[in-house]
Amino acid sequence: MEAWHDSDEFWETFAPTLFQERHWESAGPAVECMTALMGLGGGEAVLDLACGPGRISLELARRGFQVTGVDRTAAYLLQAQQRADAQGLDIEWIQADMRDFCRPAAFDAIFNVYTSFGYFEEASENQRVLRNARTSLRAGGALLIDMMGKEVLARVYQERNWQEVNGTLMLSQRQVDRDWRWMKNRWILLRDGERHEFELGHWLYSASELVAMLEEAGFEAVQVYGSFEGTPYDPTAQRLITVARGTGRG
Repeated sequence: MEAWHDSDEFWETFAPTLFQERHWESAGPAVECMTALMGLGGGEAVLDLACGPGRISLELARRGFQVTGVDRTAAYLLQAQQRADAQGLDIEWIQADMRDFCRPAAFDAIFNVYTSFGYFEEASENQRVLRNARTSLRAGGALLIDMMGKEVLARVYQERNWQEVNGTLMLSQRQVDRDWRWMKNRWILLRDGERHEFELGHWLYSASELVAMLEEAGFEAVQVYGSFEGTPYDPTAQRLITVARGTGRG
């Protein structure tokens, strides 16, 4: 079966579940908090890496940032462009794999949110994404990564769950593997009498593991938070948020 990160069919099939109305509604408050954590004032050149249908990119553009959105799924970029056009927002959309996209010293900030890191089975390929990001940042620029940290997942882990959205039923089954380094997932979607099933996997990172990877990629200063609001990464953490800065030249 095709790997999920290489399957446009997966992203397009599960889009209604991955990007529900509540996810769009939460984008504004999330961007407000993220830009505050990164010390951005508006007007900076920013990259939304793995931008999907533009949920974060659109909010950034509304706040006056110069936005570039990168994603590998053409259908998502088409939706994003249509939304931007309808709202009169000028955003650069690029179809590219995050392992390949690199624009040296072009951005003041890079956003990688909604657990959009750790897709690639080879650890070196995930490290390559971070190196590309470091190279793409200007001196003093910041990379923000948002994911479900290993410590948070251990507290809330459920092996199975299901949800129904607008007549679509999605079932998911999870299995922690490789000594808590990898998550195996099985997703089944039932819609209009059709069944779609995918098997997928991704890396699990603790705060210390992610910080070590960022430092290896050339970031000199990394801050860790437990939410977009900047709360501590402690037993009450909701997410694993890292803000990594390259204080020297990109």
